[in-house]
Amino acid sequence: MSKKKALITGIAGQDGSYLSEYLLENNYEVHGIIRRSSVAENQDSRIQHLQGQITTHYGDLLDYPSLVRIVSEVRPDEIYNLGAMSHVRISFDMPSFTIQTNALGVLNMLEVYRSVCPHAGFYQASSSEMFGNSVDADGVQRLTTPMNPVSPYGCAKVMGYNLVRHYRHAYGLHACNGILFNHESPRRGSNFVTNKVVKTAVQIKKGLRDKLELGNLDSYRDWGHSKDYVRAMHMIVNHHEPDEFIVATGQTHSVRDLVDIVFTKLGMNYKDYVVQNPKYMRPEELKYLKGDSSKAREVLGWEPEYTFETLLDDMIQRWEKEL
Repeated sequence: MSKKKALITGIAGQDGSYLSEYLLENNYEVHGIIRRSSVAENQDSRIQHLQGQITTHYGDLLDYPSLVRIVSEVRPDEIYNLGAMSHVRISFDMPSFTIQTNALGVLNMLEVYRSVCPHAGFYQASSSEMFGNSVDADGVQRLTTPMNPVSPYGCAKVMGYNLVRHYRHAYGLHACNGILFNHESPRRGSNFVTNKVVKTAVQIKKGLRDKLELGNLDSYRDWGHSKDYVRAMHMIVNHHEPDEFIVATGQTHSVRDLVDIVFTKLGMNYKDYVVQNPKYMRPEELKYLKGDSSKAREVLGWEPEYTFETLLDDMIQRWEKEL
């Protein structure tokens, strides 16, 4: 029996690397699209250990001919569109690029998918940032919660989400959305708040830094582990009915909670080292996220294996080894 083929955009990112490992464990032939970088090491540092096991192709979500070439060559059974401008704060500095990549890039992928391999399954990485500050009366975001994004990133993700729904209904495609709430890991970029906190705290512990500068400490997020969330992606695209699913832990913590737990685990008091810097504040702040993943749990049988504490332990261990 021939292996199923998967094509992953954003394969060199946090989720792309974990998804590649998961699919390889499940006997897939894995292909991925990487963008050229002037610093070659930046292109594939998270997937270097998979060399020889996966096949990468140069392309870009905004370069339609490259997408046609790659999808035509690979003829995937499943497409995972994870590629994006992924930093919400930076999306305020680069709104045009963010909209192009995270909205028009989805349109390009859907058009190639519809034209070249319409029988494949398509997974779109949608985001909790689409909800903005909309929240139901009980403090939870659901599939029925209105979407009122508060960043260029969130606005672009809403367009991508709706394009996937439109293409599914208009063309009968197996196109799915996973609305993933915040998910982290040791592979998360260190300009994201979770890894920034953990890395800097370990540096302070080792005498390499003397302070940690952050923005809003009172933003609340629903944080899980990327390893758990890529399993959900696979479940979503392999469900017999294409649909939308929220993937979340259902628990929320503030940035202040995060900082307190990490510094306490390292035997320090965060109040001695953390300072707020206005440059890390967003022009419009998203205050609170807490997702209802009951549909994913009941329909797909998905359950997270990591807790918030074990996620942070995993991240601390990485930086204690590397620094």
